[in-house]
Amino acid sequence: MTIGNRSPRPGGTIIHSDHGVQFGSWAFTQRARASGLLPSMGSIGDCVDNAMMESFWARVQVELLDRHRWRTRLELSTALFEYLEIFHNRQRRHSALGMLSPVEYELRTPPVA
Repeated sequence: MTIGNRSPRPGGTIIHSDHGVQFGSWAFTQRARASGLLPSMGSIGDCVDNAMMESFWARVQVELLDRHRWRTRLELSTALFEYLEIFHNRQRRHSALGMLSPVEYELRTPPVA
């Protein structure tokens, strides 16, 4: 979904993952590269390489998951989609982005050549 909506520039967008089997697979790597993404994995035992994602999931836990109960996986999936696409990307202010939402930041910041 993200690839279709965002159209990343070839080699201009890094997708960072852990060392899980699914992320180290040939199929994942080929799909990422074919989509213009640059796969990246941190070194084993490096506690800070995934700090940004750990912080993100902590926010999702506090702002969404700890506040509601869902009866079905579909309800949870819909809630996560709405949180990410509506709230997190378009409305939530991020201190690391100068108190702009990610969408506002991308609109104001020219792409790096």
